[in-house]
Amino acid sequence: MFWLLKSGRVAVRDKVGFYLSHCLWRGARNPSVFETYSFRWSNLHDKQLPLPVLPAPHVALVPGSSCSPHFSRQPRPSLSAMGGDLTDSKVTENGSPAPVESVPVKGISSDSGQTYSILREGEADILLHGNDVFYNKAQVVNRDISIAVIRAFVSKREQEHQAEVAKKLSRRKGASKTFGAPDSTVENSVSVEAQGDEANDVTESAEVKTITNASEEFVTENTPAKPIRVLEALAASGLRALRYAKEIEGLGSIVATDNDKVAVEACERNIKLNGPVVAAKVEAKHADARVYMLTHEKEFDVVDLDPYGSPSVFLDSAVQTIADGGLLLCTATDMAVLCGNNGEVCYSKYGSYPLRGKYCHEMALRILLACIESHANRYKRYIVPIVSLSIDFYVRVFVRVYTSANTIKATPSKLTHIYQCVGCDSYYFQPVGRITNKTNKNNSARYMPAIGPTILPECSQCKKHFSMGGPMWAAPIHDADWISTILNMATSMKAKYPAFDKLHSILTAVSEEILDVPLYVNLHNMSATLKCTPPSAAIFRSAVANAGYRISGSHANPLGLKTDAPMEVLWDIMRCWVKEHPVKAQATATPGSVILSKEPELQANFTKVNAALSKAQAKGVARFLPNPEEYWGPKPRAGRHITNKHMAALGPHVHQTQSGNVHIRQDQVPEEETKAKKQKRDEGST
Repeated sequence: MFWLLKSGRVAVRDKVGFYLSHCLWRGARNPSVFETYSFRWSNLHDKQLPLPVLPAPHVALVPGSSCSPHFSRQPRPSLSAMGGDLTDSKVTENGSPAPVESVPVKGISSDSGQTYSILREGEADILLHGNDVFYNKAQVVNRDISIAVIRAFVSKREQEHQAEVAKKLSRRKGASKTFGAPDSTVENSVSVEAQGDEANDVTESAEVKTITNASEEFVTENTPAKPIRVLEALAASGLRALRYAKEIEGLGSIVATDNDKVAVEACERNIKLNGPVVAAKVEAKHADARVYMLTHEKEFDVVDLDPYGSPSVFLDSAVQTIADGGLLLCTATDMAVLCGNNGEVCYSKYGSYPLRGKYCHEMALRILLACIESHANRYKRYIVPIVSLSIDFYVRVFVRVYTSANTIKATPSKLTHIYQCVGCDSYYFQPVGRITNKTNKNNSARYMPAIGPTILPECSQCKKHFSMGGPMWAAPIHDADWISTILNMATSMKAKYPAFDKLHSILTAVSEEILDVPLYVNLHNMSATLKCTPPSAAIFRSAVANAGYRISGSHANPLGLKTDAPMEVLWDIMRCWVKEHPVKAQATATPGSVILSKEPELQANFTKVNAALSKAQAKGVARFLPNPEEYWGPKPRAGRHITNKHMAALGPHVHQTQSGNVHIRQDQVPEEETKAKKQKRDEGST
């Protein structure tokens, strides 16, 4: 029997049999394989499952024979083999890593003489050596939110799978009643296909029906969903992929790619450091992310793009590698470009011209979404934003990607240009397209160009001219149902998020936003135009609500107010405020003087309305937290020589050696900072 299996003369036609025979053959050659080889039985339902020829992480091929079936057992490298140990890493009583704040611990030395420091974030550990591989502690919020969103995505995918199974079962029952047997449609389509090549279109249709019905035939109520495949396109140290593997249940495999060989080697070291369970899930690859994604079309359910700078060069391949209904996570840190400091550069990268308004951080989000939609439309695909966040020094969007040649016709109606007054900063929108209610012969909507212009050449408030920006995304950038799910799931597992307080505050602010209103006004900016004392946010929000309009805050700016009230109404409210709180006389040519020279058409009511106020603020829930420590921001690129300018950004307790390595002087860490960290770790452990 073993000889037959070895020679491959046993015909195994089903996947279960193949797995069992393959394991049996390997066990015959090396009985210890039985102890470590793991199976994912959910993969049995995947028609495109790769052959299980890869050994367990600590079983290696004999050198010099990469195709040989002979395996030799090699123990997984331990830290003791590199001259160090994990005694300083925090673990729970059962030996698993405790989710704590990312802090470096005692360094270890490798056989090559390099000194590494072990850093733990969440449940993952990584080895750091100077600035060879990029790592930024401030991005812990980014990684925590990504984990929270993917956890919600796994749950949603399971619900969608169950709904799809129920749909297929009901359709099969209907077919059974119609044709008398569940396989009648299959037999009919096969007979059509067997007639020959008389009509290719008929044959193709028959093949599609055959495949569809054949797949539905094996669907049962207990059929599990396919394992979720994740791609981290720019892995660096691999910390993000490691945290995904250790902290998110339901993920099948994770591929971490990087074009830097040093980063890939660091990622492989970190994979081994985190044990065999992680090694069975995470695979590091040395490849150009763009080429890798282009050669793996629609293979990944989750694609994470977190580049150093702009993601624009990766978007075209990213929207092709993601499976239908998959989740795309994208970060952009080039905020100077997206916020209007270099408008021509933004246009060359994202196809949109930004304006330097107080709403620039939300406009950056909408420019990025419009760019992703543009790339997706080229392949008959479109996006549905789930969460779009402006955090610290970057923006992060989470979108689902679908395929539909008909749905992309509505894309122009989701985009808009923007006119901003150069005097008073009033802004108005000019949609790109519109959908008419009138239907055609096919009873479908008509897609038309938008009607314009929507404004006069001069501002109606201050008589100044306009600047024009865009196009940008005008549709909602959040999904209320997703926000609620993510927030509830994160709250129930808050001990697993090192930056839970920041995560909770951001999602709480997002949950209160008006979804269908692009951008926001800044109350202090309006008051500065009129040179008056600004009203409190509660008074202004109440006046807008009493006028019959909606108003909310914005997560992108503590002073931002999102409202569906037109600019004319907002300026009338400010005129009424100035009448009650007079200002000094101004020059007649200033925008503030021109605005105040007009009588308000609306008489504002400043009576306080509780419904207009923030519910989270009323409950004492924090929405905008200060940075947890100094020097919380962007860090220099990996491999870059650290100058005095960079040292200031890294902090006073960081120094650089003559070889260019960066080390933390534990003896020079401020005493109050050390005590605060120790107290926080003690609280987390309890």
